[in-house]
Amino acid sequence: MIEWNYIFSHIASITFDILYFSIVVGMIIVIILDNRNPVKTIAWVLILAFVPVVGLIFYFFFGRSRRRERIIGKKVYNRLLKQPMGEYLSQASTPIPQGYSRLISLLQNTGQAFPFEGNNVEIYTTGLPMLKSLLDELKKAKRHIHLEFYIFEDDTTGHAVREVLMAKAREGVEVRVLYDDVGCWRVPNRFFNEMSKAGIEVRSFLEVHFPLFTSRMNYRNHRKIVVIDGRVGFVGGMNLADRYMNGVPWGIWRDTHLKVEGKAVYGLQTAFLLDWYVVDRTLLNSPRYYPKVSIKGTSLIQIATSDPIGPWKEIMQGLVSAIANAKKYFYMQTPYFLPTEQLLAAMQSAALSGVDIRLMLPQRADNRLTQLASFSYLADVLQAGVKVYFYKKGFLHSKLMVSDDELSSVGSTNLDFRSFEHNFEVNAFIYDTDTAVKMRDIFLHDQRHCSQLFMRSWKKRSGWRKAAESMVRLMAPLL
Repeated sequence: MIEWNYIFSHIASITFDILYFSIVVGMIIVIILDNRNPVKTIAWVLILAFVPVVGLIFYFFFGRSRRRERIIGKKVYNRLLKQPMGEYLSQASTPIPQGYSRLISLLQNTGQAFPFEGNNVEIYTTGLPMLKSLLDELKKAKRHIHLEFYIFEDDTTGHAVREVLMAKAREGVEVRVLYDDVGCWRVPNRFFNEMSKAGIEVRSFLEVHFPLFTSRMNYRNHRKIVVIDGRVGFVGGMNLADRYMNGVPWGIWRDTHLKVEGKAVYGLQTAFLLDWYVVDRTLLNSPRYYPKVSIKGTSLIQIATSDPIGPWKEIMQGLVSAIANAKKYFYMQTPYFLPTEQLLAAMQSAALSGVDIRLMLPQRADNRLTQLASFSYLADVLQAGVKVYFYKKGFLHSKLMVSDDELSSVGSTNLDFRSFEHNFEVNAFIYDTDTAVKMRDIFLHDQRHCSQLFMRSWKKRSGWRKAAESMVRLMAPLL
């Protein structure tokens, strides 16, 4: 007697296997034909080949490339740039710092980062002084407040900022708040709804709707920008959450944030208004958002932005150029170190040529997997002569770079694939000796709370540790 149930189940099993195999092979072909970075392509192919179920889910969430898409039309982009470009062109002939003309041209040509002179910079290395300064400046607002953060928590810090924002909105000040949808996943809707009821325009960046799988999970707005009346701005690595103020169980939260006064605020304003157009489709390019600003200090500043959509990796390319241009030293702090081949080669080449390259990382990070991947790159830089330091006083979240007592950079960009390839980021590139010396002294002060890593001791870590680092490194382009 023919066992039809067995035959049907066998046919169904074979059909499923063929279909499943076809989907996996098809996805691998799509990834290869996308002509991405070979390292990233190989990482995705390996994941799909060895853990296809998990790989397919991860690819639909995180893997699909949108670099060829445009989220803002060229005509709108040019209209939004009209005001800052006019202010830039109206400057008297700006003296370009000796040795940095190529870097300035690179950032301007790739991302329209106009160099503005006559700025004052105030540096914050812990959260509470930054929060106090931010609240003080928000209370002074007369015309508009534009605020954009990756994380805006429903906690003491978030409530302190929200209360001031709602009070200013009730006074008639234009208040716009932009937060990242993934960064604020745990924040209840009522937290932002109360802002809306008070008259604040609140938007989330690239909302992720379930159950639809979407590559929007991958493209997050990691920027931290505040613009008050077009005259005062804040930018850096701190979000609005209690941990940035109070620290972590194992120590302080060490970060770097800036208050900027002067024409460089135009760059922060443009970055915010471009992001606002992406989510709201409202074109805000009135001259009132770019008021006339007098000279406030001596710093020449470019506000550089990068995103996963355009053809260039603006901030990464800027950092590579800056490292290659260093004559004496280049110091950098980052919570995560998963460098692209270009960045790694630039660090190695500079160190091998005699430049004092120093890299500072947290001894204990907030993400174990990412830290393992970071550790896998340390032998590569140690062999070239890069000095590596582990910060022990708490969690180092700072994204500070300083070179030759002339150039410094602070912003939201980590030295990893995610910041360079997938996130919307912003950094201030500052050409000024006084500011650079302050940044250098901050780095050297932090260095006193570090242990230096040496190659001979690094080689002695266990075989299991090395194997774990090597395995995680295969996923580095995807973390």
